[in-house]
Amino acid sequence: MAEKAYIRGANPYMPLWEHVPDGEPRVFTCNGETRVYVYGSHDTEKTAYCGRDYVVWSAPVTDLTDWICHGTCYEAEDKSILFAPDVVQKGDTFYLYAAERHGSVIRVAKSKTPWGPFTDPVKTDLGFDPGVLVDDDGRVYAYWGFCGSHCAELNDDMATIKPGTLHDHPLGHCRSDWSHDTEHEDLDTAFFEASSPRKIFGKYVYIYSRRVNRPVPELGVFEDCNGFLSYRVSDRPLEGFRDGGDISFNGGEILRSPDGTGTMTYRWGNNHGSVMNVNGTWYIFYHRHTGTDEFARQAMLEPIDAAQGRDGRIYLGKVTYQDGEPVASCPVEMTSQGAHVNGLDARKWISAGYACHLTGGAWIRPVYERRDDVSAPITGIRDGAAAGYRYLQFGANVPTAVTLRASSSVPAEVSVRLDSRDGKEIAHLRLMPGTDSFTAPVTGCLPGRHAVYFRFSCPEKGETKMDRFTFD
Repeated sequence: MAEKAYIRGANPYMPLWEHVPDGEPRVFTCNGETRVYVYGSHDTEKTAYCGRDYVVWSAPVTDLTDWICHGTCYEAEDKSILFAPDVVQKGDTFYLYAAERHGSVIRVAKSKTPWGPFTDPVKTDLGFDPGVLVDDDGRVYAYWGFCGSHCAELNDDMATIKPGTLHDHPLGHCRSDWSHDTEHEDLDTAFFEASSPRKIFGKYVYIYSRRVNRPVPELGVFEDCNGFLSYRVSDRPLEGFRDGGDISFNGGEILRSPDGTGTMTYRWGNNHGSVMNVNGTWYIFYHRHTGTDEFARQAMLEPIDAAQGRDGRIYLGKVTYQDGEPVASCPVEMTSQGAHVNGLDARKWISAGYACHLTGGAWIRPVYERRDDVSAPITGIRDGAAAGYRYLQFGANVPTAVTLRASSSVPAEVSVRLDSRDGKEIAHLRLMPGTDSFTAPVTGCLPGRHAVYFRFSCPEKGETKMDRFTFD
């Protein structure tokens, strides 16, 4: 029997050894091929944010599970740390806005292809986390800021600000230890960083990272939180932003309590990304955190709704409709499937590292070994821990067995649950020291697409790890 294949292009959609946060998605056509390209930071320092180069990944617009790496596209001349970039096309030239020296110096470099290399860097007038919009009429607008937003129109050099166009504080900013300006605080808008301008339904949409300074009990948020990607909308490119909402929250599934409060099931940190229409479907590109710090972030995506009401208001995220009219929106859920919109093939090997639900102290160990079959294991598993995957696809024929690759220094048990962490048990595995592969029969499973949860019972203190699993 042939060895089983491994799931590719799930969530995170790049290989599990790659760590590209802050992803700005762009659809470009080059040499007759239309692809979505992602430009982000590169978490290679391992003990600090980001790295000293940018790499480019892309996928055909017809298949966002099929990503390839084009290699390094830019390195700072002084080898300094590069923070979040952006790339736009004007005419036949692609412009990379490189955030050198931890984002304190922004240079723009050029290329004739979207994958670079980007050369001839020129210092710009822009600041931290630059985002750039080339409008339909060819005019170019830039947005940037940290705990305070700024925007302006650019001259034809794509680097300098056109006189008289600078707007400071188009969005009210959050409260934080890094901001000394209280005059422009607005805890509803709460701009933090990650400016990303887009043009949607003819309106100017300002996407950014929102720092929530107020408790959001229903989402398990009880302290300042940077896990949101939010948006505001205007009829004008540089002012008048209003309304909007939240598109993404990277705190995972929310477990509800009887009193209406929630518990996050994934360790949030910062968030940065944007929306893109890819082949007729809208997506939010964002990042998640692995490990025990914020230095091993990975690229994620989810399909979203994008709708405009009769009053002109734009809704992004998970949209609620009433009589066919959009009336509200909220963040889309965080999933393991990403662009595998029908669910991950349950009969392939699925890395434990695709978990979108982690409780009980469990965490995903970052991996950097560039192998096609590398798996990011879950470690830190304690008694009562759970790992969840939304969603798997079982097809018409339900499985009869599940195999788990795991290790434990003490006897442990694993309950496999369907649809929720408290759902129906469909399999039970007993882990014993000295063995790394365990198989158990599956009963009571249902066909089709389902969430699957692994709940651990580890009454003795020891080390338990989960590496991968598959159904048969």
